[in-house]
Amino acid sequence: MKPEYDFNNAERGKFFRPGAVLRMPIYLEPEVQDYLAAKAEAKNIDLDDHVNELLKQEIRIAESLR
Repeated sequence: MKPEYDFNNAERGKFFRPGAVLRMPIYLEPEVQDYLAAKAEAKNIDLDDHVNELLKQEIRIAESLR
């Protein structure tokens, strides 16, 4: 750490919010995103809803194979 940083007036936990939910950004490869976006548009739903629907279906399949 550089010596010129001055934390004398710093406030611990200033931006901490209990119960805050972290929403991770997920990056798709361009060709995957284009394909899924076209399918979502054909279903007249948002891309994120379509991706969540596919992932939930994948989870159900994985759980049923246990």
